[in-house]
Amino acid sequence: MNAVLDLVAVALVAAATVLIGVYGLRVSRTTGDFFVASRTVRPVWNASAISGEYLSAGTFLGLSGLILLEGAGAFWFPIGYAAGYLLVLLFVAAPLRRSGAYTIPDFVEARLESRAARRVTSALVLVIGWMYIVPQLHGAGITLVVVAGLPPWAGAVIVAVLVGAVVAAGGMRAITFVQAFQYWLKLTALLVPVVLIAFALAGGPHEIDPTLVFPAEAGPGGIDAYGSASLLLALLLGTMGLPHVLVRFYTSPTGVAARRTTVLVVVMVSAFYAVSTAMGLLARALAPDLAAPGTADTVALVLPSRIFPGPGGEVLTALIVAGAFAAFLATSSGLIVSLAGVVSQDVFSGSVRSFRLSAVLCTLVPLGIALVTAPEGLVASVGAVFVLAASSLSPVVLLGIWWRGLTARGAVAGMVTGAAACAVALVVHLAIDGVGLAAPLLAQPAAWTIPLATAVTVAVSLLDRRGAPVRVDRYLARLHTPDRP
Repeated sequence: MNAVLDLVAVALVAAATVLIGVYGLRVSRTTGDFFVASRTVRPVWNASAISGEYLSAGTFLGLSGLILLEGAGAFWFPIGYAAGYLLVLLFVAAPLRRSGAYTIPDFVEARLESRAARRVTSALVLVIGWMYIVPQLHGAGITLVVVAGLPPWAGAVIVAVLVGAVVAAGGMRAITFVQAFQYWLKLTALLVPVVLIAFALAGGPHEIDPTLVFPAEAGPGGIDAYGSASLLLALLLGTMGLPHVLVRFYTSPTGVAARRTTVLVVVMVSAFYAVSTAMGLLARALAPDLAAPGTADTVALVLPSRIFPGPGGEVLTALIVAGAFAAFLATSSGLIVSLAGVVSQDVFSGSVRSFRLSAVLCTLVPLGIALVTAPEGLVASVGAVFVLAASSLSPVVLLGIWWRGLTARGAVAGMVTGAAACAVALVVHLAIDGVGLAAPLLAQPAAWTIPLATAVTVAVSLLDRRGAPVRVDRYLARLHTPDRP
């Protein structure tokens, strides 16, 4: 009975996704509709959609599992994820909207007047996007294995087919409606079980041992200062380099609307992180036996049935399964939209037809990777994406908006240096299995890869005899001129 309810929940989420996508398809007609929803998405809708795509498998399932494993040391993840949008609000949201671009490579090319810089940016966007999609597909596989005993590939294929079809059919406008719905579904799916478990805990026979939930060694004196600071830096700056996050600001009507959208996003994602964190803390008190790397990501799926044996627990589990699939679909669809826009413009003609073809191609690549690789910890996988984005794209986006001296050669050198340093650090760390004095620097490299990439970008730009583009002052004036009322 439990498996049947869970599969019904998945089917209902899939049906709702298709129906809402079909509604969006009815109003998606022009190229602008497919790429940026014709820049008409209002703050509440846009904030819901951004929150929907931002709260991925790593948040819905992985965050509670990581808190179960590490306790207070894992609190840096929700803090960094949410606070990253404060930097987006202050430095990025409004200028990017005023740029008039469709994608990050559009912005880089317009700012630097360089096709080479655009090509490097496009390559990084694709790598970052695909690295982010694979954990979503792995998460879908884990979910169906746990709740229904299906093979691991089933969940990945279901998500890939749904996302590819909806994105190809309706583009950004259709996905906006889908993602906004999925945010509220995810919040409800996790909030209801957490509240009920908390009430059951308060009135039931369970006793909480404070030393188990908050052990002394996990307090301020037991936290790795370098690792925590490096992780927080990656999460804060990585948000500004995520292609599916930045592309949504192009859908706002004005720069002011983009800022309002960002404020709402901070509130929405913070509310969700509070709920997900609460699930992890409850698990530390009620299910410490699940605190193992192979099973921690399943705690949100398993805990309700433990507390409420019988039909009540099965219904709550089905609700969480529905929310989990909404997380996989929302994040994957946002990424596919952003990647399809890049491939359509850089490889094909930039038409609606090429956008649809690009959406299919951009779905097949991560699906193939997910089918031939084994899932790692969901939060760790997503964290690696943030490090790469923060080390490669974020410095160029920030300097491109705020420093007139940035040149194309400097941007290319910085992006390549940051990406290479990050990749080498993570690969060497895996190869040596965290052994040696350099292990902390390799496990959390953001504290040195981001300054390195930024320094290279600035140094090469200053040494570049060609200098900044001739029209840079006019372009920067466009980015920073307040919107007319």
